[in-house]
Amino acid sequence: MTRLKILLLLTAASLALAAPALAQQAPMTEAAAPAEPNAIILGTGGVAASTGPETWFNQYGDTFVRNVTTATLTPVLPKPGTANGAAVIVAPGGGFMFLSMSNEGWEVAQALADQGVAAFVLKYRTRPTLPDLGEFEASVNAMFSGAGARPARPATPGQPGAEFADQIDDATAAFALVRSRASEWGVDPERIGMVGFSAGAMTTMATTLWAPQTRPAFIAPIYGAMTAVEVPADAPPMFVVLAADDPLFANRGFGVVEAWQSAGRPVEFHLYQNGGHGFGLGNPGKTSNGWLDGFLRWLDVNGFLKPQA
Repeated sequence: MTRLKILLLLTAASLALAAPALAQQAPMTEAAAPAEPNAIILGTGGVAASTGPETWFNQYGDTFVRNVTTATLTPVLPKPGTANGAAVIVAPGGGFMFLSMSNEGWEVAQALADQGVAAFVLKYRTRPTLPDLGEFEASVNAMFSGAGARPARPATPGQPGAEFADQIDDATAAFALVRSRASEWGVDPERIGMVGFSAGAMTTMATTLWAPQTRPAFIAPIYGAMTAVEVPADAPPMFVVLAADDPLFANRGFGVVEAWQSAGRPVEFHLYQNGGHGFGLGNPGKTSNGWLDGFLRWLDVNGFLKPQA
């Protein structure tokens, strides 16, 4: 099976990747757009078609954005004197319908910066959704119930990664920007990795597979699809996190981990007893809360937190 066919299958699964905060128990509420004073426009691909302007909303205390047509990158840097030179581009999830900006973006970036790792939150382009919040919420609920149908997206036949062209371009531009300003931001250009959550994990994987110019030093798909892929010979070390009670991917095997292992590429896999899906840094009383500590330890053991000779 080609990489394109594999990732197309993963895309279908990703439409159920909305954070559990959107699982019908609490209503969505409109929110004012945050100031985002440090957000840098990436200038990728012009402005995609959309049925409405970029819209923010809250649910379960978390902040989300949808109808993103202008990709941005927000630096979250360590305090002066604490940076170790490593950097991570953070890609939130949301089924490509929206982005979980607080739970899987800003909070994760700040936690990394607190440990000396420069973090950059990627607000990548999403597919258009209905402008009315009530109608959008109904469409999300229909998606969960299996009644929703995914609108067609243009793709170029035979072009690997065409289904993810916007997200790949946005991630590629993010890597290029961080490398171009590495000295200013205290970043080692050879120690820039990518962490993605849910659909952001898929964006991370698609970028790794089909944008070799990005050359991530390491990747960490967090509760992403587990389907096997064709692993490039120079695939970066990979750190994978999944909860055993994830309702979307916990019972579908661990193909991507096995593929990395079979290809002889470094991989570490943490299957936590509980945590569900969309837990971000973690929820109280769940074993998956410890994943960030494990990730930092893995980075350290593999030399990513140490300056290179």
